[in-house]
Amino acid sequence: MNIAFIGLGNMGAPMATNLVKAGHRVCVFDLVESAIRALEAEGATRAESAAAATRGVEVVISMLPAGAHVRGLYLGRDGAPGLLDALLGTPLIIDASTISPEDARIVGAAAAERGLTYLDAPVSGGVGGAKAGTLTFIVGGSEEGYAQAQPVLEAMGKNIFHAGETGAGQVAKICNNMLLGILMSGTAEALALGVKNGLDPAVLSEIMKQSSGGNWALNVYNPWPGVMEGSAASRDYQGGFLTDLMAKDLGLAWELALGSKSTVPMGSQARNLFALHSAQGNGGLDFSSIQALYRAGEDKS
Repeated sequence: MNIAFIGLGNMGAPMATNLVKAGHRVCVFDLVESAIRALEAEGATRAESAAAATRGVEVVISMLPAGAHVRGLYLGRDGAPGLLDALLGTPLIIDASTISPEDARIVGAAAAERGLTYLDAPVSGGVGGAKAGTLTFIVGGSEEGYAQAQPVLEAMGKNIFHAGETGAGQVAKICNNMLLGILMSGTAEALALGVKNGLDPAVLSEIMKQSSGGNWALNVYNPWPGVMEGSAASRDYQGGFLTDLMAKDLGLAWELALGSKSTVPMGSQARNLFALHSAQGNGGLDFSSIQALYRAGEDKS
């Protein structure tokens, strides 16, 4: 299958690589030249623009940081036309970015006006899942579009869910990431409490993993350095899912709560914690670096 992939960041690059490995013909575009070269080395072809990447493809996949980027790509910005007006034919559009449900519905409606099928399909599973091809895709859009997308998504993910109509994928993803932010900040808090009272973080982690406190952040993505080999915490919190992106997603949850008059006290607290952590200069570190917020004043020598 001929596929255009736009956005080769920490998540997009391994996702595109897995499509190549699955035998698809993938044409890529990113604003960062080194990201394009890395995908060329994996067997993808390059394009000089997003529009050029979509020539003759059956599927367009985008993986971008925020709603403004998605709107700009598909709808245009500063008077320049968007991708929806540049597409030839009727390729399936899959946006794997995490954006607001309203942004997804706006782009989806514009696509429908042009006879195009658009799916919002945010992912869960982190960079590790992207590299391993075990991501969870949470899809919003028509049943027909979902069925059409499944063979492509299965090359990048292990669990594929249809959440409902356009925007539903974003609602489900926002709820998931709000819970993840709560779990990560709570896990970091518990580990810091134990260590400050004389416990070994690895021993405490194993106890909690086998007890009722076990959760994904603790079991799979331990935030304490040196406890879990291969985790972001054990490589100085480099790469992975950035603090700024978690803060953004928790902001989306807050906006969703305001719109529906939902009560999210723990989500609001997590949002404040990650915003504070980012403001202290940690926005470019993996979100598990929230552990450092609880280690302030600690002698780490």
